Amino acid sequence: MLNPYIPNLTVIKKITQENDLNDIKTFKLAFNNPSKFRDFKYRCGQFAELSLFGVGECPIGIASSPSDNFLEFTVKKVGMVTTALHNCEEGEIIGVRGPYGNGWPSERLESHDIFILGGGFAFTTLRSLIKYILHEENRAKFSKLCVIYGARDPGELLYKYDLRTWATRDDIQVIPTIDRASNGWVGRVGFPNQIIKEVASDTENSLAIICGPPIMIRFTIPILVKLGFPPKNILTSLEMRMKCGIGTCGRCNIGNKFVCKDGPVFSYKELQNMPKEH
Repeated sequence: MLNPYIPNLTVIKKITQENDLNDIKTFKLAFNNPSKFRDFKYRCGQFAELSLFGVGECPIGIASSPSDNFLEFTVKKVGMVTTALHNCEEGEIIGVRGPYGNGWPSERLESHDIFILGGGFAFTTLRSLIKYILHEENRAKFSKLCVIYGARDPGELLYKYDLRTWATRDDIQVIPTIDRASNGWVGRVGFPNQIIKEVASDTENSLAIICGPPIMIRFTIPILVKLGFPPKNILTSLEMRMKCGIGTCGRCNIGNKFVCKDGPVFSYKELQNMPKEH
């Protein structure tokens, strides 16, 4: 039996600075053994454990799409492991094990209008899903796609290169927004949970996907319910408290659920039957 704690070796091919504070970077990785990458079959919304030898490991959501021929992770510098990763340079070797979790149910999203609401750094796995839907082999499977993405200020908006590309397409509605007015910003000002009221009309057969700070999720779900989204059609990701990734350490349990195995994606209907610890 293979040891689930042994990571695959990957090399950092590219590092992209994502925000003005330079505490969020995207790492493009290539597996040392190409066959290991072929075996690394993941879904949008899943995560993996990134490890730096002699430092430790941490769970990070996958920011690339399964339709890409590479693997990307967007990492915020918040602790010892992420700081060490930020200090890495292109060409260095890091470990990856996974993928873990259940991911966004892409098959269930087909033929539905999809409203995606993202906040801050948590936009990473939403970006994975957006890229998957927009891929030329997949776009026809999905109906309307509306993305509302909020950040504190313009300098904190991630993936600006993707936002510019998406804005040129006619098969996606993209609404970047910031929390408060800023010099030079000509886009929307306000929170995603308020903007959704303006763009979501026929919600009975639509799905809403939220990923952001816990306070954003807490205040957004009641608005979606009031707009008519069925609880089973409101999906969110609880990427929190995860440690081992395989349900053995008990750091991420909510009642009898393990976020790393039963989640991190849950519907609001599922959350209603779980302890209010999320």
